[in-house]
Amino acid sequence: MRYVADLHVHSRYSRATSREADLAGYYRWARVKGIGVVGTGDFTHPGWLAELEDRLVEKDGLYALREPPEGSPLEGAVPADRPVRFILTTEISSIYKKHGQVRKVHSLIGVPTLEDARRMGTKLAAIGNIASDGRPILGLDPKDLLSLLLETSPDSFLIPAHIWTPWFSLFGSKSGFDRIEDCFEELTPHIFALETGLSSDPLMNWRWSALDRYRLISNSDAHSPGKLGREANLFDTEPSWQGLVQALRTGEGFRGTFEFYPEEGKYHFDGHRKCHVCMDPDQTLKSGGMCPVCGTPVTVGVLNRVLTLADRAEPVRPRTAEGFSYIIPLPELLAEIAGSGSGSKSVSALYGRIITAFGNEYGFLLDAPVEDIARSQGGLLAEAVRRMREGRIDPRPGYDGEFGVIRVFDDAELIRLRGQDELFQGGRASSSRKTRAALPPQTARASRYGNTRSASTPYAADSASRYAADSASRYAADSTILDDEQRAVVDSESRRSLVLAGPGTGKTRLLAGWIARHVRAGAVEPGRVLALTFTNRAAGELKERLALLLPGQAEKIAAATFHSFCLSVLSERDPSLLTVYAPSQRAELLAALLPAGETGRVKTLAERMERCWEGMEEPAADLRIVLDRYEEELRRIGGADLSSLVMRLSGVLRADSAFRAELSAPIQSHRPG
Repeated sequence: MRYVADLHVHSRYSRATSREADLAGYYRWARVKGIGVVGTGDFTHPGWLAELEDRLVEKDGLYALREPPEGSPLEGAVPADRPVRFILTTEISSIYKKHGQVRKVHSLIGVPTLEDARRMGTKLAAIGNIASDGRPILGLDPKDLLSLLLETSPDSFLIPAHIWTPWFSLFGSKSGFDRIEDCFEELTPHIFALETGLSSDPLMNWRWSALDRYRLISNSDAHSPGKLGREANLFDTEPSWQGLVQALRTGEGFRGTFEFYPEEGKYHFDGHRKCHVCMDPDQTLKSGGMCPVCGTPVTVGVLNRVLTLADRAEPVRPRTAEGFSYIIPLPELLAEIAGSGSGSKSVSALYGRIITAFGNEYGFLLDAPVEDIARSQGGLLAEAVRRMREGRIDPRPGYDGEFGVIRVFDDAELIRLRGQDELFQGGRASSSRKTRAALPPQTARASRYGNTRSASTPYAADSASRYAADSASRYAADSTILDDEQRAVVDSESRRSLVLAGPGTGKTRLLAGWIARHVRAGAVEPGRVLALTFTNRAAGELKERLALLLPGQAEKIAAATFHSFCLSVLSERDPSLLTVYAPSQRAELLAALLPAGETGRVKTLAERMERCWEGMEEPAADLRIVLDRYEEELRRIGGADLSSLVMRLSGVLRADSAFRAELSAPIQSHRPG
């Protein structure tokens, strides 16, 4: 059975949490989000534990509400009727001294039964105050916490929480360790999973081989029910304690994670919030780690810390690792395109309407056909979902406790598209847009890959050149992650390969990987590579992937569409070629060339000409006369039909052997402008 699980949340007994953070609130929102298993959070707090014991009943090692609440947190929304189970979890904050340094590490722990939860709470109460905060702060080494936990229940688990957060985590820049063994010592084998946190994702963690043996999980760390599921895990196993924990231990039944775009996490970049300074790792290096405004040390963020410990130049997916999908919470998408806050009445109304139509948020964001979204909710929202799924985003990275912002449209685009979209007309959403705080001038966006750093290897001064220019090109970021069939093609030594693949199967990724592999191996010089594809979008994606895979060399590669490359070569050969006519303009020009009595044939002739240029039809005598007249007119006015460019260049190459030989030379001079 497939289900989504969010194992890390907090109750209203934790500091800075919503009053609605109770079992009924999480139950209702789990149904809206499409989540089947939710952590209880805070089971060590005596007041919360009493509520859990009163309101929960055991079901297959998990727990269900004795009296599930009716209704939805959204007015008018009717989420699908599905069971919601709870798993007993809590977060412990350990502040202690080890190896001559103060350490601050948070741990997510889980136990199978309410009896185990009460016994664990009793043991911790003897060590420190567990009643003042749902997430208690204890002077307890996480290794000793793990030892107590295993004594209480051998079936329990401890998962280091949000492992990269600067201030309170296993590997945090302010108080963490460089090795997991330094924290847990001889008990390290009992650690089988790590929570990556909102500011990192699997691709970042795959840069460090020391993490390969652990299950990488993601949770929301929600302080209010509405934030449930902003990150979560996908399981395909029985919704039971044994099934869930076994999947985490072995990977069998664990199907991966749903991820925040890590730039949205509030510690992704380095910076100093007080001075509104946000910096990528290169800028931090150049500034000596100091704030350029006030001169004090900046908070070193997650990306920087990952690069410090990374031992791989590129992410390498472990054999046992599952996939992941990025999501932007639906209220954030709606807030962007509606021009209002994510908690506004207009966004809430739209959100409820969508949940009613599609059942739950996860199903809508990840599975609903874009065509269905366009039909029922409008083209603007459909395009926003498409861009989210494809990673076509514009991120403003978070830093020093300030959440980042992920956008899928720019302002000019929104103004134009919103006026055309039915969903945002008729007073259903505000037509004005609240101004977002601009990034400070010190901020620069950079790829989350960076270059390889380790604790013993200085960060190269020229490392900025190894960053992709714009992290909005995230859809190119997984260029190195290939499945077995794709890897076989990339590694092939054959001079020719024919790959048959349908839409969305990674053809562009494969092509970029094949080029990069042969350039790196020295089998071909970058300047002798010509990479052609069919659409401008695919060509742009190919260029971005190559820039990621071949820094400093990709600019020598000619990557273009078939038509743009042909145009560049033909224009170089014939400087009088100044204008390209799109297929939509063909009929207009034909109508001007044909006798008055034949203009009714324009549409049919235009379609037949297209088929001829595509090699699908041989021109009959009547069509040959029209083609010749059309081509003659185009030459007279210095133009060419877009659809004819490939056949036109092919004809020139067949007729001119000298030009054919010239074109076979290094091709960077023929790069499209």
